[in-house]
Amino acid sequence: MHWTSKGSALLLAGALLALPGPLTAPPATAAAGAPGPARTVAEPAEGPDPLDFAVVVDQSASLAEKDLARETEAAALLSQGEISDRSRATVIGFGSSEKPGQSPVNEVCPLTVADAAGRERLSACVQQLGHHDTARMGPGTDFPAAIRQAVSRLTEARPATAKTPAVPKVVFLLTDGKLDVADSPEYGTDRDTRQSNGARRLTEELARARAAGVQIWPLGFGSEIDRSALTAMAEGGYRGACSDIPGSVPRMRVVGTSAEIDKALQETFAAARCARIAQGTVGKPPADLTVTIPSIATDGSLTVAKHDPKVRVTYYDPAGRKVPVRGEFDGSTFEVSGQDGPVEALRVKDPLPGRWRVHIEAPEGHADREVAVRAIWQGRLRSDVTLDPASPRAGEKVTVQVRMQTRRGVVITDPRQLAGLTASAEVAGAGFEPFTFRLADDGRAPDAKAGDVRFTGTFTLPAGATGDLELVTRMAAPGITSDRRPVHAQRGPDVPVLTAGLVVDRVTVHPGGTVRGTLDVTNNDSAPHTLRLALQDQTPGAELTVAPTPVTAPAGKSTRIPFTVTLAADTALGELGGRVEVVDTGDGDTVLDTAFLDVLVVAPPTWWDRWWKAVTGGAVALLVLAALAGIRIAARRRRRDLTGITLELRDDGRSLYSLTIRRGQSEGGTFAFTVDEPYGEPPMLRGLRGTAASTAHVLRRTGSGELLLRPRGGGQVPVRAGEPVGLGDHELVVRGARTPSPRTRDLPWSRRPRTPRRTGSGTDTGPGTGTDAGAASGTVPGATGATGGSDTYDVNF
Repeated sequence: MHWTSKGSALLLAGALLALPGPLTAPPATAAAGAPGPARTVAEPAEGPDPLDFAVVVDQSASLAEKDLARETEAAALLSQGEISDRSRATVIGFGSSEKPGQSPVNEVCPLTVADAAGRERLSACVQQLGHHDTARMGPGTDFPAAIRQAVSRLTEARPATAKTPAVPKVVFLLTDGKLDVADSPEYGTDRDTRQSNGARRLTEELARARAAGVQIWPLGFGSEIDRSALTAMAEGGYRGACSDIPGSVPRMRVVGTSAEIDKALQETFAAARCARIAQGTVGKPPADLTVTIPSIATDGSLTVAKHDPKVRVTYYDPAGRKVPVRGEFDGSTFEVSGQDGPVEALRVKDPLPGRWRVHIEAPEGHADREVAVRAIWQGRLRSDVTLDPASPRAGEKVTVQVRMQTRRGVVITDPRQLAGLTASAEVAGAGFEPFTFRLADDGRAPDAKAGDVRFTGTFTLPAGATGDLELVTRMAAPGITSDRRPVHAQRGPDVPVLTAGLVVDRVTVHPGGTVRGTLDVTNNDSAPHTLRLALQDQTPGAELTVAPTPVTAPAGKSTRIPFTVTLAADTALGELGGRVEVVDTGDGDTVLDTAFLDVLVVAPPTWWDRWWKAVTGGAVALLVLAALAGIRIAARRRRRDLTGITLELRDDGRSLYSLTIRRGQSEGGTFAFTVDEPYGEPPMLRGLRGTAASTAHVLRRTGSGELLLRPRGGGQVPVRAGEPVGLGDHELVVRGARTPSPRTRDLPWSRRPRTPRRTGSGTDTGPGTGTDAGAASGTVPGATGATGGSDTYDVNF
């Protein structure tokens, strides 16, 4: 690549990361005697890790010719767009076998290495998928046979010279329908039996794929898809993934039509390969299409879905320069394949980041279809690992720190380039099972600073470690992963097999009481140890017991074990001596630790000491309850009080006499009264009390505020304010009235003489007349002046 300055070169180099997949190589070792933590720096990566994959394409009779053509182009996109020249690919068509001469599978492309020559071969052979051959293949859909063929090919051994073990194996299956072997004799004698046997055999083939480590990624299109069957295929195969990134575990996908297959299949391929897809533009020739490759990419392919081999493509880098179809140019390596097929691809190593331009031309008659360009890319990180301490002891905590470098050895310092990255490390060695722990750059201990692109984690070396140690870091983000370079170290000197610490509470107890303690024990051995707690040098006459005993110290971990020392009920008062010790029963009762008893025994508390708070609290509670009850009673009495109620006697709607009940005249919420009818005088109301009240009319107010009238000799009837109610030959109307407060009644004007009232005969009466014996004040209608609150109106019982 061309750089205009040293600074720009460093910028791009700092952004170029690398591809996923396992790759091992001898680590660099620190200089002899060099101080500080152990460190290893990864050597330059060889390029993207390989992938063995099969594209399995449905060729059943349900597919139209255009669907077959689109499936063919989608299969070509994968075989041409693969970014590693060490990958192997096979393309298999499938239908069913229903009569002699037919086969359920058609292996159009045998397993082929996807190098320069192999990709040209794949570009040619994949075209055989584009038509039906009913003589060689039946119209059904034999999923079990298709998966069996793919698994058999993907499990073929690689050449002995191959250096990369454990190559991922993936099946990409395209279909528009569901299992259909009803007319395939090999599955049984009748249609129903064949279908059930086909489903059973599909389950068996998926189990075989799972055992062989082959992933299944189904892609369905159209409206007749059996989604549950596709899900079962994805989940029935191997569930491993290229990284811990969500979405990299096999799953099924369905699109609406075959026109969406190419885009969906490339996205599925990227997910399975831990790569990324950059979507470009589309257009008809002649046109300039564009696609952007990010700065983090280190390997990629630009795929051009031409549909027509006559379309010619020219590639230009982000600097506007035409790049060669093969060879090296300005720091990048190029290789074009599929120029004579419907899909063409440009594989690029160390691409210049930015917007690439793809110019398309076509002769007359070949420019009527849209052409699409995409880029599939990956980035690989190289790790710089520090181990502290460099030679850890068994049971010791170890801090691991990792920095990321590009393929050119420039340290990554911009955390935005690693957004979404997850990191972990695996520790393996003699004497313990390998385990994995997390690395993070979040500023939480043990990480020193968030965002400094130094990923940190800790682990504790197992107690059973006996020799060399190996640590391998793994980092992954969408489209990114790290190399897997091992860090080697030696286990440090042994620490004691068992360490123990006893702590006993310093307390004051009563005879028969309990003293608590804890035993902290670390067992660095690979096997559990049985320990015993014992009491020594006890105070003469004291009977103490310790529990539990024995106790177990689990292998390879630290444990806290609570225990108790119990005193006998007749233990003497005073200071209690002695000590607790813990011994290893498997090592000749070796004493691991001791702790002194520091206990004071005192007399138990008296009854009052135990219960005075409860007694005092209960008394206070009773007083509060009594006060609340008094308040409620008083409130109820106030609600029933009839003070201020005015009784008006009427006859044919004409008011004859009125009487207002005063304070203290309605004890218990009742007021007794009678109607006096003096000879020659209008009727009058007169309050009664004592024995006279038993033969009177009675007005009563309930606790809820309801007014009830019991006429003499009759039953109670409800009374509403302002509404007349029958009272013998007359009517009674009850009206509410506010009673002046005591402060108001004490004012001077409230005591002034009452204006004489007019009697029924028309004569006036002076002060002190016009009332009857009773406890109420009354007026004749038409009189003026106060009717209550004046001493003149009080009539005492």
